[in-house]
Amino acid sequence: MGNTILAASSTKSSSSLLPIILIVVLFMVVYLTMTRRNRARQAQQAQNTVVPGTQVRTTSGMYGTVTSVDGDDVMLEVAPGVNVRVMRRAVVPVPQNAASGTGPVHEPSPEPPADSKTDDEPRADDWNPQDRNI
Repeated sequence: MGNTILAASSTKSSSSLLPIILIVVLFMVVYLTMTRRNRARQAQQAQNTVVPGTQVRTTSGMYGTVTSVDGDDVMLEVAPGVNVRVMRRAVVPVPQNAASGTGPVHEPSPEPPADSKTDDEPRADDWNPQDRNI
């Protein structure tokens, strides 16, 4: 008789947790949907600001300057005289401080470390066409 009462009380407590778990899951789904929409809206606004002269970065990591915009296509100048046509969705404007290269600069040390090899010895990173096995 005592086991029946214990079993009945345990099923009642698990059934009272079910609505709480469902509410938490519902809030998580709503929150994730809202953040996804916000990110999509921000990306759309950033793509609408792309005009000729804007410094941009492609999704593949190539930096360039927009030379012209034609519908969904954007012409980028990635080097002097080198133009590349990419989709408008594939470019993101670069902030001005990142475009000017004001990030941290790592200067080489004036003297080589004591354990470095001299210029007479070949280094592992030196490439020589005779080293290929053809």
